[in-house]
Amino acid sequence: MRDPNIGEILIQADELQARIADLGAEISADYADREILLVCVLKGAVPFVADLMRRLTVPVEIDFMAVSSYGSSTRSSGVVRILKDLDAPIEGRHVVIVEDIIDSGLTLQYLLRNLRSREPATLEICSLLTKPSRREVEFPIRYVGFELPDRYAVGYGLDLAQRYRNLPYVAALTDEAIAAAD
Repeated sequence: MRDPNIGEILIQADELQARIADLGAEISADYADREILLVCVLKGAVPFVADLMRRLTVPVEIDFMAVSSYGSSTRSSGVVRILKDLDAPIEGRHVVIVEDIIDSGLTLQYLLRNLRSREPATLEICSLLTKPSRREVEFPIRYVGFELPDRYAVGYGLDLAQRYRNLPYVAALTDEAIAAAD
């Protein structure tokens, strides 16, 4: 029985896996003969980066960053804090930031500025999901899985107050669930 807070399923599990396979092939082709460092943005991107890295055919390392601008709210505060920084320097490395979703873009804008100051050889973004209608700042996103409508999405790493990350698909929350969380 499905949770009553879950509304429409936006992206089925098999659609997610098919697109991730395509992204893996695209990244592997772009980075042929180079080693890449995937920087996974915790916690939401964990399922995505795990599946993505298994699809890569180039040498790959992984590191993690945790940043916060939401807390347990459904809206970004606009104030970004680094909760966990990278374990190793990225100077001269080919870095791909792996995000679960790009909404306003404020958190990622901060992250890009921070990582660029560390002088990687290249720095690209791979986001499973994006909501262009919510974007407040623009920057190039090299690899995108899916565009979503302006709905609060959960599942496959996306959460509401740390719940629903374990769903194998991406779904919209009901309006009632969002209202109760705010």
